[in-house]
Amino acid sequence: MKPKPKTNEQRLQRVLAQAGLASRRKAEDFIQAGRVSVDGKVVTQLGVKVDPDRQLIKVDGQPIAIRESRVYYLLHKPRLVLSTLHDPQGRPTLKDFLKGARIKERVFPVGRLDWDADGLILLTNDGRLAQILQHPRFQVPKTYRVKVSGLPTKEALKRLEEGVQIPEGGKHRAGVELIKTGENRAWLLVTIREGEKHQVKKMFEAMGHLVLTLKRMSLGPLKLGRLPVGKIRTLTQEEIQSLRQLADSPKVHSRTGGGSNPA
Repeated sequence: MKPKPKTNEQRLQRVLAQAGLASRRKAEDFIQAGRVSVDGKVVTQLGVKVDPDRQLIKVDGQPIAIRESRVYYLLHKPRLVLSTLHDPQGRPTLKDFLKGARIKERVFPVGRLDWDADGLILLTNDGRLAQILQHPRFQVPKTYRVKVSGLPTKEALKRLEEGVQIPEGGKHRAGVELIKTGENRAWLLVTIREGEKHQVKKMFEAMGHLVLTLKRMSLGPLKLGRLPVGKIRTLTQEEIQSLRQLADSPKVHSRTGGGSNPA
């Protein structure tokens, strides 16, 4: 008996989402509205499986362009490394770690992390998700472990939570948890949602405290955990699903108009 040829069958809404046309939830709306056809036949039922390598899929009469599969990596960026893939001055960049991990896909970092900071960096080729995670209007939380000079008072911590005016950056708030104190030093967990450039440093400087170290511990649902400095790993299926749920949340849809931004 001849073996059956291998197929790449996937749910139709997933194929549309991977093509960058819409989120999976919005792709389901396309299907139910009769805007999608497979091999010339309109499909309106959810759950239909298709093989994008063998079948012609159209939306509003136009063939979709199949893109490479989305990939997601989490890197523990060391200090004194630029959060970019190229530097004209030859300084260390994230690309050095991608080579060591033998990552073949063309990925890019999501957001910034200061040169002198370490912690979580997400690398992906998912452009829509990257925009949601890093753009201030989507209010995705980012948590940092921060060491500052001096001992912030209760009043200072309350100011951080209520809002601090920073130069050329408006007024910003942060969630703050004091972890411990030492000799003229304090360690805190700080959560922000805007992610303006050097925001955490500027907020503390506005209150007379210098940020000595900064480590990003989480980005949205992603946690740095025990990943060693300089190491990289793929996201788990649970983590990927949590990111997709975030991208498809009503809150995000209300701020994007329900559309998508292709990678």
